[in-house]
Amino acid sequence: MQNPQPGYAEQRYEAPGYAASLPIPFVRASLGARTVAYLLDILFIFGFTTLLTLLITVVGVVTFGLGWTLFAVLPASGVIYSAITVGGAKQSTIGQRLMGLRVVAPERGGPVDFISAAVHALLFYVAVSTFLLWCLDVAFGLMRADRRLGHDLLLGLAVVHDR
Repeated sequence: MQNPQPGYAEQRYEAPGYAASLPIPFVRASLGARTVAYLLDILFIFGFTTLLTLLITVVGVVTFGLGWTLFAVLPASGVIYSAITVGGAKQSTIGQRLMGLRVVAPERGGPVDFISAAVHALLFYVAVSTFLLWCLDVAFGLMRADRRLGHDLLLGLAVVHDR
């Protein structure tokens, strides 16, 4: 890590299967905690989508129907939700916060940016929508000691326990 955050130990956590050793605060997250966090996030995404629907409806009425073209954004509300929350200061969705998890970029040595968070969510939803890809994605997590899924590895991200 090039610029460690204040208060982070410089000791390394060595485990088989890691691409590189991670500082001690980066202890792997279990797949069970990630699953529960996602199930919680489904509820929050539903609420976020409901708010977007109401907002777009009001904008559509005010703009005499022109704003209703924004309804095309609704299918991407899960990606937008993840980009805003994971790409934000807390580096986690609300469900992940409740489960004590956060997303880090250990190979880049910094927080996750908005675009990486959006692509991470998009790859996750593509994998979940295709059974074979989802099985392959989860297989990575089951085989690796650090429990990183396929879409985590593609982007160089990791879901870890928060301090």
